[in-house]
Amino acid sequence: MKRLLFAMFIYSSIFAAQRSEKLFECTEIFQERKSELLVELERIDEQKQALDSLKIATESLLKEKELRLNLKEESVNKKLEDISAKEESIKKTLAKNKLILEETKSIKMSAISQTFAKMNAGASASILSDMEPMKAVSILQALKPKTIGQILTKMDAKKASQLTVLLSK
Repeated sequence: MKRLLFAMFIYSSIFAAQRSEKLFECTEIFQERKSELLVELERIDEQKQALDSLKIATESLLKEKELRLNLKEESVNKKLEDISAKEESIKKTLAKNKLILEETKSIKMSAISQTFAKMNAGASASILSDMEPMKAVSILQALKPKTIGQILTKMDAKKASQLTVLLSK
């Protein structure tokens, strides 16, 4: 029995030593893994800092570009307003010029009509027969109806009917 107890004691001592040795090895493995994790954590922290600085730089660049875009947009809007104002001015000038041109044509037509009114009906009929129908009609419209009648009676019948149709429109 003593032997048995002694054998168990030795056996348990050996087993405890092996167990203690295994615990020591596990602790070493955990320490190594802990240092690896700390290195990894440090690397992740550095990447996070780099990402944060990149984010700040990107936001700054975005704000700068947005500011430049707003300035260009204001410039384009101002130019557009200037162009619109100039276009409006040109339209007004064009309308004014159109009125002046119509007035000038009216004065010119009046002078031409007075010339035809002073001519004898045969000469007027001969000249108007050779003219473009619309121009002849515009001259005839400025004359008195009695004078128009005298001129049309001196014209060729076909030409007189064509001009009469145009006068009635």
